[in-house]
Amino acid sequence: MFRFAQPLAFLLLLPLVAVAWRLLRRSRGNALIFTGLRILPNPPVTWRLRLMALAPFLFLAGLVLAIVALARPQHVLSRVTRTTDAVAIQMVLDTSGSMEALDFSTQTAMKTRLDVVKEVFSDFIRQRPDDLVGLVAFAGYPSTRAPLTSDHPALLKVLETVEVPKTIIGRDGQVANPDEMLTAIGDGLATACARMEKSNLKSKIVVLLSDGENNFGVIKPPDAIKAAKTLGIRVYAIGVGSTGMAPVKARDDAGREVIARAMVTLDETLLRQIADDTGGRYFNCRDPKGLRQAMEDIDKLEKTRVSSDVFTQANEQFPRYLVPGLALLALAVACQAWGGRELV
Repeated sequence: MFRFAQPLAFLLLLPLVAVAWRLLRRSRGNALIFTGLRILPNPPVTWRLRLMALAPFLFLAGLVLAIVALARPQHVLSRVTRTTDAVAIQMVLDTSGSMEALDFSTQTAMKTRLDVVKEVFSDFIRQRPDDLVGLVAFAGYPSTRAPLTSDHPALLKVLETVEVPKTIIGRDGQVANPDEMLTAIGDGLATACARMEKSNLKSKIVVLLSDGENNFGVIKPPDAIKAAKTLGIRVYAIGVGSTGMAPVKARDDAGREVIARAMVTLDETLLRQIADDTGGRYFNCRDPKGLRQAMEDIDKLEKTRVSSDVFTQANEQFPRYLVPGLALLALAVACQAWGGRELV
């Protein structure tokens, strides 16, 4: 298959027409008027005169070949149809205090729930390079950490910085930010929907991950569900852990770090309702393996096929036109210089 990679270069032929008209018109107009041409002897036709007459044509031909070279003629050797998956995805991540539970740790490493979730989310983002992905984190209050973006390296850097809010102890010995220890699922989902509203992609999904129950916030979960349905957003809800006692890091009276047990509550009923009402799916994950499997299932479920032709191999043909074009231009200049004239 033959093609021109830069066909707009042929627009340069338009000013070349004006140059050609001027060169050829001037060469025809150079003459002397005599009353009787028969009495004049026929001038000898020398090689010098022939080359001078040929110079404008050599000049124009050289410019034409140079313009063809600029258009980058190519012989395409292969063409591949590439299929991409384009989806707008908002990752909504619970960062309440219970995400510091250690029940997702392995025998070789002690990790919090949040540590494992960040690793799995990172792998999921890397597997979908063509998607627009955003990130919303919430505890007592939602926070947009990253808008929908195709700059996944930057998004991954932001994801690394997500942490459970630190507990602030006031001068009276009381917790100064108790709201940040709570869970506002409705606010988190509503914020993600608001960030998806102006997306032009047809397929929009929210991956909502939480290990708690909705116990704080301005927007109630039913209102957030209604907003998602109105915008055509499917919500895949992931419940982490279960209701019961979970190991957490704590400090004893001497200030030493110890492993204690704390009560955590997972509202599976609410998460399942969010998923069902928006056409999504609910996953309950009680270990890292289950969490990874849930993200793999979501990856398989959400596919929007976009096909495009990608030319992968081509032989550049511009030297075949550029080299003779430059040679013709050099020859034209040499002929005019020999005759003592200028081209323009």
